[in-house]
Amino acid sequence: MTRTEKDSLGNKEIPDRAYFGIQTARAVENFPVSGERERPEFIRAYVLVKKAAALANMELGALDRERGEAIVKASDEVLDQKLLDQFVVDVFQAGAGTSFNMNVNEVLANRALEIMGHQKGDYSRLSPNDQVNMSQSTNDTFPTASHLAVLEASRILLQNLQSLAGAFRRNGEVFARLPKPGRTHLMDALPVTLGSEFDAYAAAIERSAERIRQRRGDLREVALGGTATGTGANTPEGYRSKVIGILSGLAGEELQPARNAFEALQSIAPLGAFSGSLRELSLELGRIANDLRLLGSGPTSGLAEIELPTVQPGSSIMAGKVNPVMAECLNMVCFQIVGADTTVMLAAQAGQLELNVMTPVVTYNILNSCALLNNFLPAFTARCVDGIRADADRCRALAERNPAMATLLSPKIGYLEASKLANEARQRDLPVAELAVMKGIITKEEAEELLDPLRAALGRRQS
Repeated sequence: MTRTEKDSLGNKEIPDRAYFGIQTARAVENFPVSGERERPEFIRAYVLVKKAAALANMELGALDRERGEAIVKASDEVLDQKLLDQFVVDVFQAGAGTSFNMNVNEVLANRALEIMGHQKGDYSRLSPNDQVNMSQSTNDTFPTASHLAVLEASRILLQNLQSLAGAFRRNGEVFARLPKPGRTHLMDALPVTLGSEFDAYAAAIERSAERIRQRRGDLREVALGGTATGTGANTPEGYRSKVIGILSGLAGEELQPARNAFEALQSIAPLGAFSGSLRELSLELGRIANDLRLLGSGPTSGLAEIELPTVQPGSSIMAGKVNPVMAECLNMVCFQIVGADTTVMLAAQAGQLELNVMTPVVTYNILNSCALLNNFLPAFTARCVDGIRADADRCRALAERNPAMATLLSPKIGYLEASKLANEARQRDLPVAELAVMKGIITKEEAEELLDPLRAALGRRQS
């Protein structure tokens, strides 16, 4: 069973069961690219925009209540996770997202028609363009919905980052008095505590989260009300402030009109900056994952200062081997996000004159990156960081035999003599403290005071 729909290009048969219409069907034919559809949070965000517009248009007398209330009811059904299979446009689509905007318009229009007691496709009674899209353009609704969706995804991300940082903090407390060699250039350096390393990981995550929080705040400025080019054409008086006020309440975010409506359509810099904050986070997470893999390397030929949780066998051939799979997966997630940010950067500079038409690929990549993190970080926290154990005996033994401990005698014997002592300690495989006492450089009591690894690792923080 089909129905015939008409647009400016002509007629087309549409499956009668479909809630999408002719423009969506054309987009499906035109863009068989990835097979990926818009994410649920973006669909919700776009439908919130449509609901807010219908409410604002009714309040301002531009839209009659029968059709306006039908659009609102149809919107509520989608927000209640109904009809999600009707949003069928590929994420790679026509510039600016016109295809998806019309997909939303048509689904809401056809469901609203049913609510009013009419047949799907009877657009003379309620039109996707004239009523659902009233006072709107793709050019202001798509970036607005993008901002809303990223606000939602990033709110969850910040919670996940807080949990991850907390897990590192807890480990920092457990390992706070466990000395180990520091390493610079991957070579032995002055001692630190294992706890200080884990505290630093927590601090790096918290700092990255703060950058995300700052960039997230920029997204509360929205382009809605600018319509096609920023002029607000075809909107009733007072619409911009009215619709953004309503949308703020629906979304639970304090949204503001863009300071310059023309800039809001020309530039997608706030989305680009947010993507940059995800890149910065990924660089830090990748670095931390590398450290965990290195600290847990071994068990006999590596550092083996920590033991990562065993979550699966590590080899199809080597019996008993286990691998740092959770950290490895985090590395791959981070690589993907850095690559996605490159796409966003290129798209952000690709705008021309009154519009950047590359917003769809920007939104897709940012939301996909957020989803990767939101899916995996809770697992990484629970199945890796929470279960990390330290080999305390190995950490202390390595700290005591660390030739860099000779540095602490430099104020007493000078840099050159301390260097000789470090080299001799390494050649004779003796702790610096033991060798210094043997050579009469310091007394045993002085060695216990000056060359205690924990005292050295805690440093001046305790004074």
